[in-house]
Amino acid sequence: MATETAQKAREEQGQPQTTVTVRCTGHIRDAVGTHELEFTFAGDRLREFLEAFFAVYDVEDLLIAETEADATAHGWAPVPDDLPGTWRKNPEGDQTRTYARVCINGRFNEHFEGFETTLADGDRVALIYPFMFCC
Repeated sequence: MATETAQKAREEQGQPQTTVTVRCTGHIRDAVGTHELEFTFAGDRLREFLEAFFAVYDVEDLLIAETEADATAHGWAPVPDDLPGTWRKNPEGDQTRTYARVCINGRFNEHFEGFETTLADGDRVALIYPFMFCC
């Protein structure tokens, strides 16, 4: 978490402080060392949370896709041209890796405003990257 000195400096600059509960699964839990923690950061958007969290915990490469290819699962079934319902995804650069997810209060961030989603004190942010084993 941010040091008290850094927090005071941000407060003096008028930046809001937000404290969220972070829940980690799979590879993220292994890297962070715990399944749940409180995290305080400067700002109130998911993007600001992620930047602050990645500055403390080296898990950005596990979660964030740099290219569209990193964010896309390749399956055996062809994708129909006309998908039913509303399909939303974050723009390139704001996507998670294949099978990794960021959830806010139990819902994928894509269902809100992506990385621009506003967070409030007490929100739950889940960083999910499951273990997968194959044959």
